[in-house]
Amino acid sequence: MKKSTLGIISLSIIFSILIIGGVPFFDTVWSFPGNFDFFKTFPTEDIPLGIIPLMIIALIGTGIYASFKLNFPQVTHFWHGVKVTMGIYDDPNDEGDLNHFRALSTALSATVGIGNIAGVATALYYGGPGAMFWMWVTAFFGTTLKFAESTLGHKYREILPDGSTAGGPMYTIEKGLGPKWRWMAVAFASFAIICSFATGNAIQSFTVSDQIYSEVTQLFGSTGFFTLKHEIFSGFEVSLQQVINGLLLAAIVGSVIIGGIKRIGNVTGILAPFMAVFYVVAGFAILLAYTSELLPSFGLIFEMAFNPPAEIAGVTSGTFLVFMNTMLWGVKRGLYSNEAGQGSAAIAHSTAKTKYSIREGSVAMLGPFIDTITICSLTGLVIIVTGAWHHTLFYVERIDPNFAGELYNSSILTSYAFKVGLSWLFSYGDKIITIGVLLFAISTMISWSFYGDRATYYLFGKKMILPYKWMYILFVFIGAIAQLEAVWAFGDAALGFMTFPNLISIILLSPVLLKDMNKYFSEKHIPYKDK
Repeated sequence: MKKSTLGIISLSIIFSILIIGGVPFFDTVWSFPGNFDFFKTFPTEDIPLGIIPLMIIALIGTGIYASFKLNFPQVTHFWHGVKVTMGIYDDPNDEGDLNHFRALSTALSATVGIGNIAGVATALYYGGPGAMFWMWVTAFFGTTLKFAESTLGHKYREILPDGSTAGGPMYTIEKGLGPKWRWMAVAFASFAIICSFATGNAIQSFTVSDQIYSEVTQLFGSTGFFTLKHEIFSGFEVSLQQVINGLLLAAIVGSVIIGGIKRIGNVTGILAPFMAVFYVVAGFAILLAYTSELLPSFGLIFEMAFNPPAEIAGVTSGTFLVFMNTMLWGVKRGLYSNEAGQGSAAIAHSTAKTKYSIREGSVAMLGPFIDTITICSLTGLVIIVTGAWHHTLFYVERIDPNFAGELYNSSILTSYAFKVGLSWLFSYGDKIITIGVLLFAISTMISWSFYGDRATYYLFGKKMILPYKWMYILFVFIGAIAQLEAVWAFGDAALGFMTFPNLISIILLSPVLLKDMNKYFSEKHIPYKDK
């Protein structure tokens, strides 16, 4: 059966299941098998280990396995990745689309996004400060996964007749594992297309639109001509302001992605460094003002990572359940932030101009460090040191049920933290988040369009790329007027489904990776200018 036929069947089945299943089914992806009664009390009711989601076991387990198998490349070869990214080994004559820096910038533009602003805030809202620790754990072992998937994506890429590249886990699976695994490659590509519409698109668009709507209502109220929400059908309301937001975002994203990977690389190569520096400088200004709160905040993170308050649960298993809730939110948002193990970044890194796949894998390792260890940590610490985390559901349910303050979630919580944190300097700190959300989200939507583009090419060929792009632009608009719970749940589900084929390929091809690593690092690598 042709890949295009398999792709149509696969996409039809997946879309049908997701649409019919709705939000409860999306949530099941990250709770399986704990959603079944048998596992809720396995092995005992006091310590129900059976509720640990298979997704967490798969991601953390594969990361630990790969780290030991490959001798912890995130430690031993991290500096080599820094030197490669600096361009000292760049050979302009090598095949590929982008140099190492722009390939990393494109991958980072897809990962440094709403997860760093809204995702971290959501993790703290539901899981408390301890969720930060589990984000760090995910990032540490995720670095190895990013190294592995990106190396393999580059190794098994195809150079197309026009000189452009096509790579990623779908090519890794089919070419690395053989034709009999094509079904899994098709499944990955199908999930990647759907994930591009949700994780890399609708969630970003929703958060930007929600942030802008919040800013406008602060100025003009929520009953004006543009801000008044009209009920379209039960449970769904939308304002003219949100419609305008969606149209503008769709126009901006569309003007870039229609130009292809080189235009995407040019834009992200400027936008990614600028937005990261802009956000980091503002965050560090807050931490400097709250220096006395830093050590207590780290103490709070480590304490609540393993011993979150569970008095309200009232039973022994309640403590374990609260601990699992904290860990789950940390891992979910950690994965959403750096996308390690998901396989998406491998598509961007497969475009790199180099003969050595290990070299590009070393560059990819910098992604989780920049994304999660640096930027996500900055967001989380700002929320904690300013006391903004008191305005969360976790704080009210687990620490102070009598807290009378307003609760904030998503980017609104981060906005509040920045407003409080920068109040010593000026009273508009929350506007930094508005700008950050806009820049981060647009860069993510631009980069993710390329991931879906390559998955579409793999399944259907060049003729379907333009229709895919127009559909992608439509989802930018849809996300801007959607509802929070539905958008995030859909994104988490797509993210989960996309991950398993990639993790399987990493495990099965780890001996090939180790052999390539040993060969590459046994050679002496000379800077290009010295050759």
